[in-house]
Amino acid sequence: MSRPDSKPDINECEACVAPAKAFSVVGNETRLSILEALWRAEERPVRFSDLRETVEMRDSAQFNYHLQQLTDQFVVNTDDGYDLRYAGKKVVRAVIAGEFNQNPRWGPHELDADCVTCGGSLVAAYEDENITIECADCGHPHGEYPFPPGGLSDRDRDEVMDAFDQRVRHLHCLAADGVCPECSGKMASHVEREGDCCIGSDVRVEHVCQQCGHSLCSAIGLVLLDQSDVVHFHREHGVDLNGTPYWELPWCVSDHGTTVHSTDPFSVTVTIELDGESLAVTIDDDLAVAEVERTTAVPADD
Repeated sequence: MSRPDSKPDINECEACVAPAKAFSVVGNETRLSILEALWRAEERPVRFSDLRETVEMRDSAQFNYHLQQLTDQFVVNTDDGYDLRYAGKKVVRAVIAGEFNQNPRWGPHELDADCVTCGGSLVAAYEDENITIECADCGHPHGEYPFPPGGLSDRDRDEVMDAFDQRVRHLHCLAADGVCPECSGKMASHVEREGDCCIGSDVRVEHVCQQCGHSLCSAIGLVLLDQSDVVHFHREHGVDLNGTPYWELPWCVSDHGTTVHSTDPFSVTVTIELDGESLAVTIDDDLAVAEVERTTAVPADD
């Protein structure tokens, strides 16, 4: 997948704590316990004495030393006590999500859905913090996207897949709106016709963060999942788009119904057919909807 032409050196940092030092600060069991105690506190800020009691550290001076190492970068000291900064919250969330210390895997898990290409059975697998969906018969890919290990906790596999569907929608919604779901940097989106993608589609959308290089790809149709005309069209035909997994929609995982009108700039129409009616949505290279046309099939003469 494409990346920004030049990515920043993560060791270069002006007017901030050097990254290596920042990670060394939280590489301590007591300090992680302090962050967790603040995270789990019912009310924040938390007073020094209450925080020390929660961490169960008798030596006040030693506790204060560790707390001060966290202060400013991960913890803020206010008149009412201590609270987490954004960086502190991110550390705790990453640990809870299992991003640092878990590496589970499972699959293949058969889904109650058919391949949009051959009608075969779809299977899902979890490995390397990604969920991959493909056809067990023809191998057509139906998406491969990140899913933190913490998302597997307290869910059976069907519940995991429901959560995965909602996460994919959320990630691509943010990306299409120009916000990187990883770092909140500026996301650039464009229509692409060459290269590899986790969807079995020749024409696709590429989202690439200009700050951290995070990227996502999808079939053109996936960016239309929350488009008002598309949602209304399906609702009129008794289909709840929010309750239908994206991998069951041919226009979200393939070139089905996709027509390219021009490539410089790109102009692409996605045609969705339901019960004899069709909705044709044309988007431009910036993923903006340029035209929407709805037609009803004319019955053939007897």
